[in-house]
Amino acid sequence: MNRYLKLVNFELNRFRKIYVTLILLTLLSQIAAVLLLTKGYLNDAYETIKLENLTEKSYVLEYGGFDFTHITGSLLFLGPIALSAGALIFYIFLIWYRDWFGKNTFAYRLLMLPTSRVFVYLSKATAIFLMVLGLVAIQLMILPLENTIYEWMIPKTFLNYSMTIDSIINSNPLLRIIIPGTFSGFLINYGIGLMIMFILFAIILFERSYRIKGIIMGILYAAAVTAVFVTPLMAMGFEVIYLYPGELFGVLLILSILITGLTLWVSRWLIIKKITV
Repeated sequence: MNRYLKLVNFELNRFRKIYVTLILLTLLSQIAAVLLLTKGYLNDAYETIKLENLTEKSYVLEYGGFDFTHITGSLLFLGPIALSAGALIFYIFLIWYRDWFGKNTFAYRLLMLPTSRVFVYLSKATAIFLMVLGLVAIQLMILPLENTIYEWMIPKTFLNYSMTIDSIINSNPLLRIIIPGTFSGFLINYGIGLMIMFILFAIILFERSYRIKGIIMGILYAAAVTAVFVTPLMAMGFEVIYLYPGELFGVLLILSILITGLTLWVSRWLIIKKITV
């Protein structure tokens, strides 16, 4: 276990600089969104009030007020979230391939360490999952700060309504995905995320084991397990079966556990039996 934790710490340190950059970019971009969009709305409002000789209340009645959803729907706010997600998806591939194609083919030394190869595999998966949870935690911490700045900047006359953190999250589809409001939602969203990560790991290991044939095998494997997972959703869409939300949750949870378990077994077999150094 101690060697496994050292490997996790090693993988986290390798991505540290990029990870800190993503955090700072998210913080700066989202605060800039709050400042610029709120200031822009107020400038436009006061200019219109002056030109049309309106009161603040009559302006709001005619043109509408402002709320935090105008900010969370902006590119400045959502862009860093999408960029961070893209960076972590890219890192799923980089975390393996840089060891093979980097200087002195580090993968050979890594796989010859006096520890189970499964620990090498799990350490990479754990590092990525911890980084995902870290970014989500950062987003949860800065949302109250951003909301406070917003409410401090805008006069109450122009404020549609004061939003809680829960209402801010629920008002935005992307935020609802990364910060589910229920424990079952967390299990489904992050269970599917883990399943996808392990499937991508399996595709990489198929390619490393069988090269060109491995790419085809990996894609076929991914297509097969994806088809199994989406079958209940497709059946409901075509009204072949009907499941209550709780039943659908149970079916998807069981399928994700089974597919993840199978993928872990396949990956374990590939990394132990088929990848040579």
